[in-house]
Amino acid sequence: MKLLILGATGPTGRHVVDLALRAGDSVTAFVRNPAALGDLADRVTLFTGDATSPRDVSAAAVGQEAVVSALGVGTSVRAGDLFTRASTAVIGAAGEAGVSRLVWLSSFGVGHTFDWSSGPQKLIYRTLLRSVYADKAIADERIRSSALDWTVVYPTRLTHGPAKGTFSADDRLPMKGNPTISRADVAAFMHRATRSGEWIHRSPVITD
Repeated sequence: MKLLILGATGPTGRHVVDLALRAGDSVTAFVRNPAALGDLADRVTLFTGDATSPRDVSAAAVGQEAVVSALGVGTSVRAGDLFTRASTAVIGAAGEAGVSRLVWLSSFGVGHTFDWSSGPQKLIYRTLLRSVYADKAIADERIRSSALDWTVVYPTRLTHGPAKGTFSADDRLPMKGNPTISRADVAAFMHRATRSGEWIHRSPVITD
């Protein structure tokens, strides 16, 4: 499968790249800094650009079969308008290139999932993550309103632990406390979703 991966050098995106290569996919890694891919640079097609630039994303989307976005802001508690601008660029680029499949990484607690959150989660989402989540909410709704075959993924708190393969995924899951899921498991779910119609036009919540 020909995959365009945004955020390919990030902590989740790197796992997606690894899994795609193991599966024999043709990977185009959309990055700001090619050196960040390290030893994987020779195994992927590198595209250096800005994920919020419609022109850059459009050029990278040509010839792809699916777009996977694992964009994030790292440890920052401010998104600026990264997700809103990137979603606009991706929707337009995919439409122009004739790419219908989009798997987009969001966060549990964004938009409609906030109401399903536990008390401890809501406190964090209302304070520390308020700016980032507001930007993500707008982006997610834009994607859901698009003509693409989208999947918007809502993982709980991300960790750097190893993949367990035992996580739960559904349109809605009960929450207690502040559950977690490894980035490796999130990447595995996203990669599988590109090949399956099960999650098209759905917004799965995933957690351990």
